[in-house]
Amino acid sequence: MAQQARAVQTRQEIILAAAKVFAERGYAAATVAEILKVAGLTKGAVYFHFSSKEELALAVISAQSPWLETLDLTAPGFQPIIDMTTAYAVALLHDPVIRAAVRLVIEHGAFDKPHIEAWRATIDLTRDMLDRARETGDLLPGIDSSRTAETITGSFTGIQLTSQVLTGRSDLLERVALWWRLLLPGLVPADRLPLLNPAGSPKVTTHLAGLVAEFTKSTAPGRARASEN
Repeated sequence: MAQQARAVQTRQEIILAAAKVFAERGYAAATVAEILKVAGLTKGAVYFHFSSKEELALAVISAQSPWLETLDLTAPGFQPIIDMTTAYAVALLHDPVIRAAVRLVIEHGAFDKPHIEAWRATIDLTRDMLDRARETGDLLPGIDSSRTAETITGSFTGIQLTSQVLTGRSDLLERVALWWRLLLPGLVPADRLPLLNPAGSPKVTTHLAGLVAEFTKSTAPGRARASEN
């Protein structure tokens, strides 16, 4: 059991190392040698878990993020939709796995299938949340939830890419809040707007601050060992 736990831990460390390299260099420029160096593992340890660079990239894309999994997005109204994008923005700032996944699916056509599946899942989640917001009166009459979900997902991608290009994402949270201030009047009834926080609800931002600290501690250098498989 202890050996199995070490193997799981090593696999996670390899994925994190690969994510850091892919996020910084992109798929084409990244090399397995760089990933080995970042992970602090031998070639044999890495190839025990992954047979190729492409398999590593697919694992990064498929990796689950603790940032979103621990959030409660089931509250009624429109605020959970805002909170979801705020959480994703925080993840982009602090989690190399999320940054790498975004870069990989944009840059490399070989990952179309997992990219499409992940993209569709996000759109479907946003659509369902919009439908819940409609039930509480937080969505203007006549709004098509499917088309609006696609628009929110696509425009958020544009916002984060713009922030990446212009400021290295240093202003991402401010851009997301401004984006919502511009979008909300076209989606939410005027009398409901004062109830919404475009920067994310305080309970979510506080929760995310704790996750940032925990993630930073858990991914400190030197945890991987070359002897592990």
